[in-house]
Order: sequence, then structure tokens, then C-alpha cells
Amino acid sequence: MPVLIEPNVIAQKAHKRSMRLMGNQFEITVVSGSADFAEYCIDQAVHEISRIESLLTTFRDDSQTNLINKYAGIKPIEVDKEVYDLVARSVKISALTQGAFDITYGSVDKSFWNFDTHMTALPDREAAKKSVRLINYRNIILDPGNHSIYLKEKGMRIGFGGIGKGYAAECAKKLLKKLGVKSGIVNASGDLTAWGDQPGGQPWTIGIADPNCGNQPFSYLNISDLAIATSGSYEKFAIINGKKYSHTIDPKTGFPVSGIKSVSIICPDAEIADAMATPVTVMGINPGLSLINQMMGMACIIIDDNDRLYTSENIKLTQS
Repeated sequence: MPVLIEPNVIAQKAHKRSMRLMGNQFEITVVSGSADFAEYCIDQAVHEISRIESLLTTFRDDSQTNLINKYAGIKPIEVDKEVYDLVARSVKISALTQGAFDITYGSVDKSFWNFDTHMTALPDREAAKKSVRLINYRNIILDPGNHSIYLKEKGMRIGFGGIGKGYAAECAKKLLKKLGVKSGIVNASGDLTAWGDQPGGQPWTIGIADPNCGNQPFSYLNISDLAIATSGSYEKFAIINGKKYSHTIDPKTGFPVSGIKSVSIICPDAEIADAMATPVTVMGINPGLSLINQMMGMACIIIDDNDRLYTSENIKLTQS
């Protein structure tokens, strides 16, 4: 396919396309004076996200992720450097968050937590704890020389639900910039990365979802060359005996976390933003904010179950 070059056109416009990828709704925005150039670039970004999905999915028997899981406790599996590096970064994030983020969450017994209207009782705490016994990032054995990954225990499973969308968004952004797109947004179902400016020269304005009304923002951020990811209990939860239980499971206890409705992470990299949103939810308000305040270039917004707002030290919000 011939490579298109954006013509030198003054009138810039935001060209958007929505589609379902990686089991989520993606929206790609490209600012360009040429509709043909924008559509070509969006096509390439869609191909890139689809390529990543084929590597990371657990819904295809021949994916590299499923091969790692299939041979857990049996032998190491050699994978593409891209997959190896993503797993290696995931292990580092697990260590940083003391296991609150852990890609071996795929080992959890999902029969305990359905998070739908049919779930009417809590599981036994001991049984729930046993259901997460195989979740342990320390049992991921990495061999950098062979780019191989070995899960030490039979039954262990890795999954990229906590980092994959952000990684795909970041890869799509890098490709678009390489193609010459100076401004745009890749929105992976709420985990998004933006660069450049709007057609009028203003920064992109991003709405932070109101956890009590997901379609409405409660505040706005002006961002450029930044990413944001949100983890919340407002989209998937169960109500048992009048109490709401989040779909976010604490890997140490097997029980869902409570007290926080949503966590939004803002930083320059969509992969890191995606990966940090869930562990802050698991860690809780004070430990989560303490961690974020120690990290350069990262900010955090937390809304608790009583609709109180907490922010890291380096953030300013514009209320709606």
C-alpha cells in the first residue's frame, strides 16, 4: 500500500472513527487538513491495535498469551520481544505496587464473582482466598536471553486486562505520530492518550466521568501530550444485602475492594496510566495517593463512596 503524505493544507479538522477492538470501544481522532490522509492513518492505527490484540488475547488458542498459560508449570515459552518486554514491565509495576497490580490475576476462580443481578451472596472468605492462591507475580520467571516466560505453578494464568488497552493506545499513538499526525487522540474505552492541539490551537479538553452518572463529566482537564485512565466501580458491580461490591478484586484476599468509586491516573504514557489505576483502587485512598505523590510526572484523582474528591499534590481541576 502506498504511504500517504499529508498535504500542506491550512484548514485543519478533527477526523474521528469509532470501532470495537480488543473487546472494547475505541475512538481514534486525527487532526488533518486532508480527509484521505486522516482515513489512511486511522486505518493503520486500527491494524496496529488488531495486531496487538492477536498477541495478547486469551480468546485464541494460538495467541502467545495462551501458550504461556497452557504450559504453566511445564516449560518456558519463547515469545516475541514485544510480549516479553510488556510482561517484564508488568512485573516491575507489580513490585512497585506490592502486588496490587498483578497480571497473574487470570488464575482467579471466576465462579466466585459474577458481578451481575444473579449474584446474591458473598463467598466464604477462606474459599475466596484459596481462589486467588495462584496469583503471584513472583512466580513469573523471565529469561531475557531467550525472551522466554515461565509460570512456575500449574493452573497459573496471565492476562493483560489491566494494561493491554493502554499499551495498545500508546502503540497506536506512536504509529500515528510516525506517519506525521501532529495532533490526535486514541481513546480506548476511556483510557486515552492525546497529543498536539485541537484544530483551533487550544489544548484538548478531557472530561472526567462522574461515577454517579457515567455519561456526564464532573470536571475537566486541559491536556496535551498526556494520557488518562480511569478505573471505577460504577460500571460493573454487585449489590448484596444493600452494599455495593466493586468488580476490582484484591489479589491478596480474593474479595472486592470497597470505599472508592473511581480512580483516574494522568501521566505521559497510556500504558502506565492504565496499569496504575487499578492498584491505587486496591491500595486505598491514603496509600494510593502517597505512592502517586512519589512518582514524577504522575497525577491522580480519587472519588470515594461518599462522593468526596481527593487529588494528588500536582493537579488542578476545572469543575463542570
